[in-house]
Amino acid sequence: MRRRFVAIGDSFTECVGDPNLLYPNGVRGWADRMARQLGRDDERWEYANLAIRSKYLGEVIEEQLSDALALRPTLASFYAGGNDILSIRVDMDSVMRRYEGALAQLTSAVPDVVVFTTFDSTTTPVLEPVRRRITFYNNAVRELARSYNAILVDHTLLNQFRDRRMWAPDRIHMARPGHKVLAAEVLKTLGIPHTLKLPELPPFEHRPWRDVLKTEGAWVRHEVIPLFRRRMNGVREGDSLTPKWPDPVHPSYGMKRLARARSGDAIWAREHHDRATG
Repeated sequence: MRRRFVAIGDSFTECVGDPNLLYPNGVRGWADRMARQLGRDDERWEYANLAIRSKYLGEVIEEQLSDALALRPTLASFYAGGNDILSIRVDMDSVMRRYEGALAQLTSAVPDVVVFTTFDSTTTPVLEPVRRRITFYNNAVRELARSYNAILVDHTLLNQFRDRRMWAPDRIHMARPGHKVLAAEVLKTLGIPHTLKLPELPPFEHRPWRDVLKTEGAWVRHEVIPLFRRRMNGVREGDSLTPKWPDPVHPSYGMKRLARARSGDAIWAREHHDRATG
């Protein structure tokens, strides 16, 4: 029986925060790790990842959903809406109506669909509006997962992610340890064994509150404000990227080997284009 995992979404699923220049788009992450474990469990598994960073939920639906369904997955993951939550202005009711429409299409066509809540890593009162949107989003996702019989990975309830070492400096994207833990959590939720070596972090040392406030202020200045400035200026890194794995691959072959092969194809394509136009 054919087994095919197709992932759609934004930077969460493209796996920003886990840099690896050997992989397409320079990132590895939970989805690629999970795919490799699927291939080890059963060599029939295939994997495609259409996710692109910076995309709003509406863009994920318009640019990825039909392509994902055309691949006829037996397992799909769907996460989108995080960039909407971080928008200057957003109608979350409208966002979640579109989310429901996409989830209805996925669950009607795909036997198993995995969805996620979004982890609330906000700690400063400046981001209280964002926190309210996160709460709204998560409550809606939980209800929709029940209604459409989707498989829920309730990210925001995973206590490991309260450790800041699970997060990249921007606190929006998971760091490598976080991606490893999430890959293991998704596999556990699906009942699939894995051989992932999970991070064993030493006990977290609490700092004096003055140091915490200083760190929070620096984070707002160096991460939050530039983020909102980029949003206002329409600067988006994802607009110049293509999906990591647009066509199904067999992860049993080894993701690094597949990545090298894809990199070679990209180099050949560039050289062929240069010769043809030069």
